[in-house]
Amino acid sequence: MTRHVIHVGLDSLDGMGRHFIDTWRRAEQGETVEPYYGVDFEDLGTLLATLTPKRWALLRYLRQHGPLSIYALAKALQRDYKRVHDDVRLLAELMLIEKDENGKVFVPWDEIEAHIRLAA
Repeated sequence: MTRHVIHVGLDSLDGMGRHFIDTWRRAEQGETVEPYYGVDFEDLGTLLATLTPKRWALLRYLRQHGPLSIYALAKALQRDYKRVHDDVRLLAELMLIEKDENGKVFVPWDEIEAHIRLAA
């Protein structure tokens, strides 16, 4: 299933909690709440250490070429299988990659949108 946008950004745990509570309250009041897909990091260093250039390349390749086995992905990217496997596992935990019914991995997003504020 392809989804449109996932948001990646910086936010404190308090900010993430406030967003969740606000959404919950709006839903309880009967408001239509659009699904929000997002991954937030507490600081820029953690975001950059997690979403490395090799992981971005992996995401782009998968999005362009569709579902692949981890072996085929590693071969196409000319990378070590174990490292690609580890990257896929991490990116799946972050909801940036999913597995289909055949065990192939794919990117379910049309866009990954990044939001980085310089000041609170």
